[in-house]
Amino acid sequence: MQIAFDNSYAALPDAFYTRVSPTSVKAPKLLAFNTNLAKLLKIDATDDATLATVFSGNEIPQNSAPIAQLYAGHQFGNFNPQLGDGRAILLGEVSDTNGIRRDIQLKGSGRTPYSRGGDGRAWLGPVLREYVVSEAMHALGIPTTRALAAVSTGEDILREQGMLPGAILTRVATSHLRVGTFQVFAHRGQVQELQTLTDYAIARHYPDAQGPMGLLRAVCARQAELIAAWMSVGFIHGVMNTDNCSIAGETIDYGPCAFMDDFAMGRVFSSIDQQARYAYGNQPNMAMFNMAQLATALIQLFEDKDAAVEEATAVIHAMPDQIEAAWLQRFAAKLGIADPTPEDADLIQSLLDLMQRDAADFTNTFRALGRDAARDQFTDRSAFEAWAQRHAARTAALPDAQALRDASNPAVIPRNHRIEQMIEAATAGDMAPFERLMQAYATPYVPTDPELGKQPTPSEIVPATFCGT
Repeated sequence: MQIAFDNSYAALPDAFYTRVSPTSVKAPKLLAFNTNLAKLLKIDATDDATLATVFSGNEIPQNSAPIAQLYAGHQFGNFNPQLGDGRAILLGEVSDTNGIRRDIQLKGSGRTPYSRGGDGRAWLGPVLREYVVSEAMHALGIPTTRALAAVSTGEDILREQGMLPGAILTRVATSHLRVGTFQVFAHRGQVQELQTLTDYAIARHYPDAQGPMGLLRAVCARQAELIAAWMSVGFIHGVMNTDNCSIAGETIDYGPCAFMDDFAMGRVFSSIDQQARYAYGNQPNMAMFNMAQLATALIQLFEDKDAAVEEATAVIHAMPDQIEAAWLQRFAAKLGIADPTPEDADLIQSLLDLMQRDAADFTNTFRALGRDAARDQFTDRSAFEAWAQRHAARTAALPDAQALRDASNPAVIPRNHRIEQMIEAATAGDMAPFERLMQAYATPYVPTDPELGKQPTPSEIVPATFCGT
């Protein structure tokens, strides 16, 4: 199988990575392959056995340059000066049919120098979770890494739950550059490497950006849009550490992520987020924290650091307005308003307040707006009816309001209980639920499987999610 690798990151100095090959596995078997993404990447699909061999890491494609990338990161607010790809290996980069450079990475492919005592492997559950959720996010129109392949390894690995089936995910990203990639060189005082990285990031992602401060502005703008997009579908990343924050503005590292069912601003699913640092409603603040860490790193590149601090501070302080504007645009569209005014923010917030008070389902409430079924989401129906009259008055003169609502409010999202049911079935060897979810989530705004749009029953509720390590 031919993959047209063209590896720009591996051509950077050795300080940026360690050259390391995947660890071979016992009996690779292809579980899923994203044919449409493969076509975008100009990869010719071949037989399952060959795909399994390549995307398990048992065979290194020609012109691949396998590396584990170095980075640092703030993890739940605490700085770790050296992290890096502890269970992922970047095979290389390709240019897709649109001329966009993309990384192809194996996740769960064995130990690297950055494994910190881990086995470098992944088990089947997190691999399939990331496969399903990342592809669902793509279908929702939200920037994200994508899944190319999932391969079982034929080997069991030890986790807290016991021995579990091993698997490897092939992940595709416009790059794997993170805020933490900049932090590691800033922390070490390696200014030349930091300058090289900055020049590389600008050339690859933001060619119109003028210098480090231009890069900061561009990344902040992307993050503002991304956070608003997450919130508009009730998505909670769960672990917004700086090493999980892509400077390309893509959603990356689907660990303890979740889509909420009943709405609550303080909703947390991550089992390790004991202080609710990464709660749904706190995601804008965390994005600003992450961007402040990027700014802190980039300031080292300026001779006049006092002036750089002042300018960077202004950039970060502009983010609340950026996020609010992006949030207003997204949520107004969910109400059927294409050109919102500042006054529409109150109409949106009033609905969210009602939803939180009555524990209304986030996805189903918005999807039902403009239809009689919307009131069924509320226990205090009179309060909702009063709000609905305000909403109807605002949208009465908008002829395309319902069409915009339908295009902005998905009918199905990857609900926790469905993901867990899928993982349980796959662990037992049944991939049918996986295929069902993939088919439904491919067209989230055009419902094809109404059963998947239902809330979990009390016995089906999944209150916590876990990291894939």
